[in-house]
Amino acid sequence: MVRMSIFKVTVTSNEPPPLIGLIRYWGSFALITSWYGAIMTGAGLLKVKQRKGGIFDRSARGWGASLLRWNGIRVEVERPERLRGDRPCIYVANHVSFVDIWAMVKAMPDTVRFVSKKELFRVPAMGQAMKAAGHIPIDRKNHAAAFAMYDEAAVLVRGGTSAVVFPEGTRSWDGTLMPFKKGPFVLAIKAQVPIVPVYIHGTFDIMRRGSRYPRKGVIRLVPGDEIPTAGLTFDDRDALSRRTREALQVLAEG
Repeated sequence: MVRMSIFKVTVTSNEPPPLIGLIRYWGSFALITSWYGAIMTGAGLLKVKQRKGGIFDRSARGWGASLLRWNGIRVEVERPERLRGDRPCIYVANHVSFVDIWAMVKAMPDTVRFVSKKELFRVPAMGQAMKAAGHIPIDRKNHAAAFAMYDEAAVLVRGGTSAVVFPEGTRSWDGTLMPFKKGPFVLAIKAQVPIVPVYIHGTFDIMRRGSRYPRKGVIRLVPGDEIPTAGLTFDDRDALSRRTREALQVLAEG
């Protein structure tokens, strides 16, 4: 926005000063994560049963939606009919920002759990809540332990809970797709449920890796057609990975 006077012309920005941005982000993250984390941790201690639309699902969506709202970020879903809700699946998405998690947890229509690096489970309040809700920790440095957890995740998915995975394993530095790990595709084959590719647009500009706080903006989630896994075996994992990567590339360019 440009403001003019007879004395000078000043250019102002919609973005807050860095200090305000930092306070807004870290303040909202600490308060919102503590609140919803306490709810989910408490529900876990009380042995509250996990069910579709229950306290764990509502709290997760509330956490994501609240962080997005307080940081001035809006999520739009294109072709929402491609996001399932009637049967479990594996949502496979690109990953460039921590904000990806907020957007996915808010937008998914069914009960979902994240397959996440174990380091996230050490974050105060957030880690305890993730454990209570039944999210799956993956130790990327221990392949045997990681594949054992994929076995556990497959049982969860076959039981009716969809999973969200970021096959790159970490956030991209430049916004482009990095090489995929094999684990997510082993999970899909073990569970014998379809993969739904989802490309996340906008989070690289909002909060790329290394940024100290997010900018305001709009995130677009673009889901693709499902990729069946019925009848596939362990030997098909590389071909399934390539097919999923090609689908995400198409969604990225669309």
